[in-house]
Amino acid sequence: MALRELQSTVALVTGAGSGIGKAAALKLAANGASVGVLGHTRSEIDATVAEIRDAGGAAISLDADVADAAAMRQAVERLVKSFGRLDIVVANAGINGVWAPIDDLTPEEWDRTIKVNLRGTYLTFHASVPELKKHGGSVVVISSINGNRTFTTPGATAYSATKAAQVAMVQQLALELGRHRIRVNAVCPGAIDTSINDNTLVRGRQETAVPVEFPQGDIPINDGKAGRSEDVAELILFLASPRSRHVTGTPVYVDGGQGLLR
Repeated sequence: MALRELQSTVALVTGAGSGIGKAAALKLAANGASVGVLGHTRSEIDATVAEIRDAGGAAISLDADVADAAAMRQAVERLVKSFGRLDIVVANAGINGVWAPIDDLTPEEWDRTIKVNLRGTYLTFHASVPELKKHGGSVVVISSINGNRTFTTPGATAYSATKAAQVAMVQQLALELGRHRIRVNAVCPGAIDTSINDNTLVRGRQETAVPVEFPQGDIPINDGKAGRSEDVAELILFLASPRSRHVTGTPVYVDGGQGLLR
């Protein structure tokens, strides 16, 4: 049975139509938070909202592109109008983008990954911090082991750059926002069983792959199997809750030890 430790709080979760974002929205709602379910695919975010409401929780759909400043501002305004405040932000929306050799990766492909992953994270902070300053709160940014603990994904230069930058933002903003009682942390997953890879375009893999053979089952704690979105959501709940009240500016790895082998 959920502890309902987030009762009377309000959370915003971006990219909440599927995968880690959906798992986080469900987990926060099950523990008492009212949730703004933000994404750009209406059918997916509506399905997440319906699942929360069917379980007795409170949620609204927020149809927005995280890279659109006006849309993000309006989404936060609608969330606060609906539930009265904002306490928790999970900046999860992101893409893998195109993984290709640097001389093959086009400027347009580079810009799209930067726009969604980095501009989107910036705009999530930009739109939500004025509300968080009113009461304090917690921001959890979903980064990755790529760009922080591992650098072996062939051609993932743009993606890795955004994920490293997200951790830098977290550490910078943990200091800037500490005086407002806002905690800022990063979650860095390894391989997680989501659909994000279905939308990844990989070119020239053999040109960029390093010829290294990893041990069979390179996720030691789980017999080589990828983690689950639920595993990440459990950590997000901890970082969103008062149980982590003295934790800020910290990247936490959720990879089953995968990054230690790479």
